[in-house]
Amino acid sequence: MPVATDLNCDMGEGFPSDAAIMPFISSANIACGAHAGNPETMRQTVDLALQHGVAIGAHPGYADPDNFGRKELNLSTSEITNLVAEQIRLLQEICETAGTTLHHVKPHGALYNLAARDRSVADAIAHAVQETNPDLLLYGLSGSCSAESASAHGIRFVHEVFADRTYTHEGRLTPRADPQALVVSTEAALEQVLNMVLDGKVISTSGQTIPIKADTICIHGDGLHAVTFAKHIHHMLHENGITIKSPA
Repeated sequence: MPVATDLNCDMGEGFPSDAAIMPFISSANIACGAHAGNPETMRQTVDLALQHGVAIGAHPGYADPDNFGRKELNLSTSEITNLVAEQIRLLQEICETAGTTLHHVKPHGALYNLAARDRSVADAIAHAVQETNPDLLLYGLSGSCSAESASAHGIRFVHEVFADRTYTHEGRLTPRADPQALVVSTEAALEQVLNMVLDGKVISTSGQTIPIKADTICIHGDGLHAVTFAKHIHHMLHENGITIKSPA
């Protein structure tokens, strides 16, 4: 049976690599003005995605640009739902103006990681997707609380894995404060991606083999090696007979 996977990247966050990365991916997660971006950068990134036939996703995060949305904030679940829904609607409006539709939602940073382990936060995000457009796909950490919440809200979940991040023995992303958090070698990134896509496994920082489901592979657009990783992963997937396409 032919193998296919999605290759996504976080974009519209003010970094200069978007145009160089876009030709190699199938889905773009666009910052919605909270942790980064503004209506103008959102419009520009939507236009860039349309030029390359890339699926467009909302990338909502905490309204905390000083910390790039990577610090947990003490918000109630209703505040999280409203925060996420507002950002989804903003990008939906920009997509409609551009004559296209929104494809998915992927939370950003600390909000993403909190939803992966806290069911109440995951439910709040799923509720936001459900009330804005239940046909949207929800991207989240593979095998996490986010998957359970999506299912409970009747939303299709896309299990996400990472090319440029390492994993703990629990199958979670290694915290960024840890010196081992980032994958910096192209060879290591390629090996990790191939293991996840073809064999359904990833090796943790402690050397354990963790089972994992890989519907989509993420590359962070702000990473130092983002363009190199995107090019090499794109070519490696094709060389191994793996089709790159966004989830239907």
